[in-house]
Amino acid sequence: MASVLVVEDDQFVRSALIRQLTDASHTVRSVGTALEALREVAHFRFDVVVLDLGLPDLDGSEALKMLRGITDVPVIVATARDDETEIVRLLNAGADDYLTKPFSVEHLSARMAAVLRRARAQGGEAAPSPVIRVGGLTVDPLRRQAELDGVQLDLTRREFDLLAFLAGRPGVVVPRRELLAEVWQQSYGDDQTIDVHLSWLRRKLGETAARPRYLHTLRGVGVKLEPPADAAGPVHAPGAEPPR
Repeated sequence: MASVLVVEDDQFVRSALIRQLTDASHTVRSVGTALEALREVAHFRFDVVVLDLGLPDLDGSEALKMLRGITDVPVIVATARDDETEIVRLLNAGADDYLTKPFSVEHLSARMAAVLRRARAQGGEAAPSPVIRVGGLTVDPLRRQAELDGVQLDLTRREFDLLAFLAGRPGVVVPRRELLAEVWQQSYGDDQTIDVHLSWLRRKLGETAARPRYLHTLRGVGVKLEPPADAAGPVHAPGAEPPR
């Protein structure tokens, strides 16, 4: 059972979501505007927010940015906008997942379960990994910071999770199914989600898919992170003792 905030201005859709989520034993509160959503999040603790983008007072993407300024609650965006540019913008703004309208409550429930598993898994982690160094890349899971050649990278939460997971397995080809399971806590999903994050991560690492340095995609197999040929430093995997 989860505490859910539904942000939806369409009364018919809103009522249907409330009824069906309540029938599934979730505790549901609902509002019809972005400003009401911000007030709710400021005063109540939720496990997940389902955020419609077509709100009457403020575009949902702007509301998402404002939500991210005050809370880390998982946000699932409900949108009729299905072009890649828009999806990238939403994920980069802090969305944990998205659903394209129309969708079934069963589909929403599955996505909710996935983001909640991930949130709970992070909350239950006993001890963070030590600092990871791969070539000129440094990843600090404790501080959730990453640097490239001494310059701090400005990463979204999911970009950092993806980078840290791959950096912790330098040179290992990680199947996409494993990335979905470990980074997104999903047993199934669309490869586009991974591709979008890899694209943005590559841009921040100063590389492209055509000319990779750290991130290498093996078509039909998976993704690996390894130091570039011109990297001066060695690989220090988690738990490894750096040379003296």
